[in-house]
Amino acid sequence: MRILLVEDEPRMAQVVAKGLRENSYAVDIAVDGPAALYQTTINDYDLILLDVLLPGADGFEVCRELRACGDATPVLMLTARATVGDRITGLDAGADDYLTKPFAFGELLARVRALLRREPRIHGDVFQLEDLVVDSASHRVSRAAREIDLTAKEYALLEYLARRAGQLVSRAEIAEHVWDESFDPFSNTIEVFVNRLRKKIDESYPIKLIQTRRGEGYILEPRDISDKL
Repeated sequence: MRILLVEDEPRMAQVVAKGLRENSYAVDIAVDGPAALYQTTINDYDLILLDVLLPGADGFEVCRELRACGDATPVLMLTARATVGDRITGLDAGADDYLTKPFAFGELLARVRALLRREPRIHGDVFQLEDLVVDSASHRVSRAAREIDLTAKEYALLEYLARRAGQLVSRAEIAEHVWDESFDPFSNTIEVFVNRLRKKIDESYPIKLIQTRRGEGYILEPRDISDKL
C-alpha cells in the first residue's frame, strides 16, 4: 500500500518513512502544502499522513483542498498541536483521524491499518483465499498452515493482491500502490516479484492462486491445474 507522508522536518520524515517501509509500505515524502497537493494529482495514494504546521499551506488547508476536489483518500493528521480545538479543526477539515506528537510508532501503525480497512469493501486484518492466509497486522503469511517467509516487498505485493482477491489488477495499479515514485515503469521488476511469489505461494500446491491475464494484469483466484489434465 502506498502512503504520502507530508512532513517538513527532515529527521522526523526520514524516521517515520523508514519505519513504514520496514513494515512493507511504499512511501513518498512531501515537505510542504503545495508539494503535497501536487503529489496527490499525479499519484494514487492509499493513505496520507499529514502534518499540520507546514510551509506554503498548513495541513488544515491541504485537507480542505483535497476534500473540495473530491479526493477521499484517508487522512491521518500528525501534529504537536494537541488541543481539543485543533483536533476539532482537523476533523472538520476532512481528516479521518488525528494523532498528536510525540507518538509511539506502534500506535501509528495500528491507526494506519485501521484507516486502510475503511475501503469500499471493508476488510479485517486477515485475508484468506482457499488455504492461503495473509495477516496484515503481523505480516505473517501461511498456506495449508505452513508459514511462508516473504521479503517486505514480496509481502506488500501479495497483500495488495489479497485485498483485491478475485479482481483483475493491472501492472500500472501494482506500480502505483506497491512501489513509490522511484519505480522504473520500463523495468521488469513486477514480473520478477510475481514469479518469486509464485515459487513461494503456488509451486508446491495443485491449486494455483496467482493468475496472469496476458496483456491485462494479475488476479488472485484459485485454479486447479488438475482440471486441465
